Amino acid sequence: MHDPSERQQALELAFNLAPVGMCVSRHRTIELCNEAFAQMFGFAQGALTGQSMVCLYPSVEEFTHIGNLGLPVMKATGTYSDERIMARAGGALFWCHVVGRALDRSDPFAHAVWMFEDISQRRPVSAALTVREREIAQHIVTGATSKQIARILNISHRTVEAHRGRLMRKLGTTTTGELMAVLLGNTAT
Repeated sequence: MHDPSERQQALELAFNLAPVGMCVSRHRTIELCNEAFAQMFGFAQGALTGQSMVCLYPSVEEFTHIGNLGLPVMKATGTYSDERIMARAGGALFWCHVVGRALDRSDPFAHAVWMFEDISQRRPVSAALTVREREIAQHIVTGATSKQIARILNISHRTVEAHRGRLMRKLGTTTTGELMAVLLGNTAT
C-alpha cells in the first residue's frame, strides 16, 4: 500500500469494521463512531455525531465522576481504561470495558480515541442499582477496599460499607468474595 489514498481507505475500513465500538471525541463530544459503537448503544450510526458522550451514561453524575477519574490519569499517562456500567438508548444498563487515548496529554479531553467493548454476556447487570451503588460496584471489581473507594469518591468509608451492604442484599450475596464474583459475572462461587 504505497498509495496514500489506499492507505486512507484501509484505515477507514479497519475503523468501520472493527468488532468493537470505536469513537473519536472532542471535549467529550462524539465526532466520529463506527457501526459497532452505535449498535452497542442502540443508536443509528449518524445519530451520535455531535452528541455529548453523556447520552451513553446512566446519569450525568456518572459521566462527571468518570471524567473526574479519567482526566488526571490521562494527563499522567495519555491513556485511561476501566470497566463501568453504561446505558443503551432505551435505558437498559450494561457493563462495558472502555479504553481511551488522548492525542495531547496536556489536554486529554480536547481530542481522544476510545474503544468500547460490551462485556454484558459475562457480566450482566442483575439488579437495579443507585448511581452511588454503581460507582462503588465499579471500584469493588478492581479490588479496592472500602477506605480506598471512600478516598476516590470523597465520602466516608462507613458510607461505602453501607452501600456495599445494600449491594450485597440486592445481589443476594453474604460475603465480599461472593459480591465480587457476582459483579464480575462469575456466579459459580
